[in-house]
Amino acid sequence: MDLTPYIHDQSSSGFDDALLSVAVNGKIALAMRGRFFLRCLCESFSEKSHIGCAVTDEDRCLEYLRSDEFELLICTDQLERGNGYELVRKAKKQHPHLKIIVLALTDEIPVEYDNAPWLEAVVAEADLIENQKPLEAAVLAVMGNHSYRSPSLRGRELPYLSCPRLTPREYEVLDRLARGMTDKEIAEALVVSEQTSRTYTKRLLKTLEVNNRVQAVLKGMRCGMVQL
Repeated sequence: MDLTPYIHDQSSSGFDDALLSVAVNGKIALAMRGRFFLRCLCESFSEKSHIGCAVTDEDRCLEYLRSDEFELLICTDQLERGNGYELVRKAKKQHPHLKIIVLALTDEIPVEYDNAPWLEAVVAEADLIENQKPLEAAVLAVMGNHSYRSPSLRGRELPYLSCPRLTPREYEVLDRLARGMTDKEIAEALVVSEQTSRTYTKRLLKTLEVNNRVQAVLKGMRCGMVQL
């Protein structure tokens, strides 16, 4: 999937909390597993003109990196095609000064990559369920030429997670959120009004005891309720 040509034409997805509020001045590349994370990250940057790559596979991202000068790459460890860590290795070989952050959906760094000198910053998905600060800290670290590991990766222990029981309707809403669907798209899929769709989402957030849709999907993934 390549959303790059459509970034500037996208309407808001209705996400009520962005993953990032840190400003980045140079060009940004995003390589994420699935439409959900791509849309989240795209909407996290006020200047969408800085986003020069928004894809879900390794090879397409490398093509964009070869075609232009980028300052920051944010990718997930798992991609729809390819490997996030291998993407980082190849990208750093091509562009040694490129700043890179990996969002570890698996909540761990594979042994073969753990001490790699080119792996600057990694944020465990588990650490984003509470808030976006670890990802923001990672951006600040790499922009200042420092390495970073989020708390779970430093302590090698995942935070306690309580997984509530969802209703069938809540599962339907969570599944559609994970697909990156907007309130309008969810309403059309469930044949309800857009206001009713928003109400369903608010109930889901309350059940999961999270503050926003991003955290809802992340917690749903950790609890095995949904997959990207």
